[in-house]
Amino acid sequence: MRVFSAAAAIAMFTTGALLLGACGEKADAQTAPAPDPAAATEGAPYVLTGTQVWSVPDPVSGRDYQVFVSLPAGYDANPGRRYPTLYVTDADYAFPIIRQIARRVNLDGPVIEEFILVGLSYAKGDGGADSRRRDYTPTPNGPRNSAGSVHGGGAAYQTYLKTQALPFVEQKFRTDPARRVLLGHSYGALLGSQIMFTDPAMFSGYVLGSPSFWFDKRHMMKMEADYARTHRDLPAEVFMYVGGFEGPGPTARHDNETDMVGDMRMMERLLKSRAYPGLSVQSTVLENEDHLTVAPVGFTRALMTVLPAG
Repeated sequence: MRVFSAAAAIAMFTTGALLLGACGEKADAQTAPAPDPAAATEGAPYVLTGTQVWSVPDPVSGRDYQVFVSLPAGYDANPGRRYPTLYVTDADYAFPIIRQIARRVNLDGPVIEEFILVGLSYAKGDGGADSRRRDYTPTPNGPRNSAGSVHGGGAAYQTYLKTQALPFVEQKFRTDPARRVLLGHSYGALLGSQIMFTDPAMFSGYVLGSPSFWFDKRHMMKMEADYARTHRDLPAEVFMYVGGFEGPGPTARHDNETDMVGDMRMMERLLKSRAYPGLSVQSTVLENEDHLTVAPVGFTRALMTVLPAG
């Protein structure tokens, strides 16, 4: 076997330096021409390789939604295997972030189990803010500073998920129906909470990130109480996260209008006080993060918690 020695490296470097010195003047005289921007062709769109986009319209509302799908690396090589599925709201930004986190975290070995990632898009033709305000909220009583916006379509969107999006994914791909997780952030977590308190079996796990429990005078606390009055169990794994700055404090990054840290802790206390035998609840406050910076860290913690490698 040939060995690349230090002596050989020094000899090569010395020879190369001499050659470069001899050719320096000639190279200076033959510099490459400057690029001509006018001659460049039109840039192509950046595409996430290994992903799919499917149209799954809602026949009731007439809105056209899409689902974004990313299959695990071993999907084709294991035709007999079924995989847990992670559904994520606000897919326009959350889908690519979660996909790359899952790949990155597993570079040195399995930390997160392989899973099918499904992104739930906004309605085509709607602005993202308008679509999520309508589809992710439980009542029409939105914030007063969003005049003209439509809220309260959460129940209709929940029906769309149950009757259209979930059946499509499970017929098209090798999912494990018993291991279905919903991840929602902010209003997306409000939607997740609504589903958990009205039809918890839709998903086996719920990731509630920076949940907007303040919405409509803490309406979700009322939904929790209504569920508790008529049920003796809530079979689900729940993981909640919030940024440390998402509550009152002295800095510009603190939220002095709502106390999302306090609201999350209140919800955790309520859920644990019910002593549901089938419920697992965990939460974390991610320090030095606010509502706009916490998502990537929260996503990472969530994946490692609800989908750990075996």
